[in-house]
Amino acid sequence: MPKAIWNDVVIAQSDQTVVVEGNHYFPSGALSPEHFRESATTSVCPWKGMAKYYTVKVGDRENADAA
Repeated sequence: MPKAIWNDVVIAQSDQTVVVEGNHYFPSGALSPEHFRESATTSVCPWKGMAKYYTVKVGDRENADAA
């Protein structure tokens, strides 16, 4: 089962990811919500549409716009 791990903590896990150009996209229900905070950052892809970004937080470490 695909897992997203950051700083040795599983932050997402699902056997229903979607793979696009080698990247796994997890369904929102597969995320551990305590590790994600919505960012103000957005982007637009002509074929994927609008994207929102999230800051990943594990313990006292943060990775801005990492997801």
